[in-house]
Amino acid sequence: MALIGNLRHRPVRRLVQLYLGLVLYGVSMALMIRSHLGLDPWDVFHQGLSKLTDLSFGTVTIGVGALVLLLWIPLRQRPGLGTVSNVVVIGLVVDATVALLPRTDPLGLRIAMLITGIVANGAATALYLGARLGPGPRDGLMTGYVARRPGRSVRLVRTVIEVTVLALGWLLGGTVGVGTVAYALAIGPLAQFFIPLFAVPESTARGSATPTPGDAASVAPTG
Repeated sequence: MALIGNLRHRPVRRLVQLYLGLVLYGVSMALMIRSHLGLDPWDVFHQGLSKLTDLSFGTVTIGVGALVLLLWIPLRQRPGLGTVSNVVVIGLVVDATVALLPRTDPLGLRIAMLITGIVANGAATALYLGARLGPGPRDGLMTGYVARRPGRSVRLVRTVIEVTVLALGWLLGGTVGVGTVAYALAIGPLAQFFIPLFAVPESTARGSATPTPGDAASVAPTG
C-alpha cells in the first residue's frame, strides 16, 4: 500500500527514525520562532497566516501542509506514511515546544536558539528523509511538478515557490531577518552532512528513494 510504504525491512529503526526526525523538526522550528531573528521562507508564510487568522502557528502549518498535499493529486504523487505524519506531527510539536520555551530578550541567547534551531533542522530533515517513508508535502510538490515538466530543475522551481511564499509571508507580518539568510546559506550543507549519516541503506528499503547528498541542497528541507 503506497500510503504506508515498504516497511518489511528494518521497520522499527525506520519508524523510530521517522518520528524522531519529525519531532526534532518541530522543536527546531520553535527555537527559530523564539529567537525572533528570522524564519525560513515557509515558516515566514506560516507565521504571517497565523497573525492574520489568529490561529496557532502549528495549526496553520498543519492546514497549509494538508492543502499542499491536495495539490499532489493532479501530479499523481502518492504520499508515504512519512508524508502524512509530517503534516500532523510537526504542527503539534511546534505548538507544544513554543509553549514550553521561555520568552527571552538577551541577544546572545536568541542567537544560540537560532543556531541550534538551524542545525537541528538539518539533522531532523536527514532523519525523516533517511527513513525512506515519504518526503514532506512541500518537497513532494516540487519534485512532482518537476517530474511532470521535463527540463525544469528542482532548484529553480524551489526558488520560485519559496521566494513567493517568503514575500507573501513578509507582507502578512512574518519575521524576516538574519535567521532567514542564515537558514538559506546553511541548510544545504547541513543536509549534505547529515543525510549520509542517517539514510537507511538502499538494499533494506527498496522502492522508497531518498535524496542523495548531492541533491540535498535542492530537495530538502521544506517539510
